[in-house]
Amino acid sequence: MAKIPLAPFENVLKESKKDIRVSDSATRAFVELINEIAKEIATDAAELAEHANRRTILDSDVKLAGKRTGR
Repeated sequence: MAKIPLAPFENVLKESKKDIRVSDSATRAFVELINEIAKEIATDAAELAEHANRRTILDSDVKLAGKRTGR
């Protein structure tokens, strides 16, 4: 798997509150959590596409998968 750049995720954490600092370990934990959520949504979206007899995941599959996982 390709390495995910940490800077964009650190920025998201920093934008959550003005003048807050973010540790490297917090950024890595955030990335791991986001990655787990993304995998859940991707798996569900693939199952939705397969159920519809498609080999292509559509944006509607991703959106529905996000809703189904409570996101």
